[in-house]
Amino acid sequence: METNETEMAQRLDAATSLLERTLTWLEERGAAASTLTGDVERISATIEQSRREIELTEKLIEAERELTELRASAATIVNPLRRTVPASTSEMLAKHGIGDGPVDVRALDAALAGLSLEQRIAVKTQLLRAGAIA
Repeated sequence: METNETEMAQRLDAATSLLERTLTWLEERGAAASTLTGDVERISATIEQSRREIELTEKLIEAERELTELRASAATIVNPLRRTVPASTSEMLAKHGIGDGPVDVRALDAALAGLSLEQRIAVKTQLLRAGAIA
């Protein structure tokens, strides 16, 4: 019986040692897993940051494109604030029967026949700025 008890005590000691080693191994593995989880979280954060940077870059490109288009359209507008014809031009056109509103090009050419080339160009330029002729 003493042999059985000794054998049993040795088996229990061996089992206890094995359990302690297993517990230590599990704790080490858990620590490694938490380190790995932290690494995965950092990698995920880096990927999300990269995606956000790509989105912001795309938005910036789109905004720059729209700004370029707006600048180009603003450059094509000739003196947008002026919508009236100078009084001298209006008087000269009124003498030839051309009143307010859109101007017929043939009637305008007939009205401007007595002017020099430079004066005709100046009058037509004024009318273009005012939007009276297209």
